[in-house]
Formats: sequence, C-alpha cells, structure tokens
Amino acid sequence: MSTYLLVHGAWHSGECWERVVPLLAAAGHRVYAPSLTGHGEKTRLLGPDVGLDTHAADVLALIRDEDLTDVVLVGHSYAGLVISSAANEVPDRVGHLVYLDAMVPEHGETAADIQPATLGLIERALASDSGWRVPPLPELPLPYGLFGVTEAADVAWLRGMLSDQAVRSFQQPVRLDDPAVRTIPRTHIHCVANVPQGIVRRPVPAAQQVWELPTGHDCMITMPAELADLLLKLG
Repeated sequence: MSTYLLVHGAWHSGECWERVVPLLAAAGHRVYAPSLTGHGEKTRLLGPDVGLDTHAADVLALIRDEDLTDVVLVGHSYAGLVISSAANEVPDRVGHLVYLDAMVPEHGETAADIQPATLGLIERALASDSGWRVPPLPELPLPYGLFGVTEAADVAWLRGMLSDQAVRSFQQPVRLDDPAVRTIPRTHIHCVANVPQGIVRRPVPAAQQVWELPTGHDCMITMPAELADLLLKLG
C-alpha cells in the first residue's frame, strides 16, 4: 500500500480530486485530498495573512498528524510551490514529488518568478477594494474553457468549488534549502492540450521523468482515469 497526498492548486479545493481518489483507493492505496486554508470547507478562514507558508503548513500538519511516510506528494498548478516547501521540511517522509502541470520552483522564488502572468493578478489584487483578494480566473472561449475544462456539466461543477485566493500565496517565496529534498525522485505530468497564451513551462532536467496528458489544465476533472493510471505507476 502506498500513500498519496493530492494538493489542489489556486482557487480550487480538495473536491477537485473527487474522481481520482476512488481510483487510487480501489487499487489498495491510502489517499488524502485536503482543502487548503481558505478553500473548500475552509473558505471562512481566508484572509490577507493566508499565504504559501500557510498552505505548506497545512500539508505538513497532515503528514505529521497522520504519521505519513514514503508519501507520493502530488501538487497541481500553484501547489507545485506548496509541495516543494512542505517537502523541504520533511524530506525523510516524502518518497516522490509529482508536479502536475505545476509551477516548479527554485529556492527563494515566488509564483510570479515562475509564471510572469501572475504579476498582473497580484497588481490587480493590491489595487482592489480588498487589497488582497485574487478572484478565480474567468472562463475562456473554446477550446480553453475554465482551467481547461470545457464540458458544460463539468464547468458548472468546477465553478461551484472555486473561491478567491489570497494574494500573499503568490508573493511568499518557496523554501528549498535542505539538500535532502534534492534527492527525492521527481515526476512531471504536463497537460499539453490547448495551453493558453502566456503560460510558461520550464525545461525539466534530463534525469527527471516527464509524462504528458492530451487534455487541459484540470486533468483530474477531464482525464481522471488516465491520471490515476500514471500515479499508480509511482506507488
């Protein structure tokens, strides 16, 4: 039995993994898909002080409270930053890092360093009435849809789980200063269909595994079985 910890990206909640969790569990594995502070059932906790450090602490608390070891730690999108900072604190408890169409940081980088398009979101949030709220990205014309989701029923389901993000999560730097974290195996899963303009994807070192899914960004919604099959290879 392996342990999978699935971490959602910005604006989403743990609910986005609803189609993947049972597939991994049916194969006999233990699966966690928490909502980060300020999202899902925790939306009431959203505030200007919620940031990347808060979300990394969420993941760390779950790993420690459940005494998890050899974790396959999966981060989608923004959560590439979250899993990196979390793994930095407990590298001995993480067996594999999976960057799922995710931001892949170096030590000290922020979301804006990795995806320059994030700068506009930060600027608009700081200039808004709240001074810190970043609303979910809008649905784009086909073939892009809402985070790569285009089926009407799926778009409606996804829209119902999205909520504002605190700008601090895009401003705080990642911590990757423990040399041990560099020894954790890494796999990158890229969603390669209909990538919007302005999205930057860094080259992956030759020693690290790269897989592709022919779908949009939210592959856990659009291709859950195919995603689960890839993740099961790492268990």
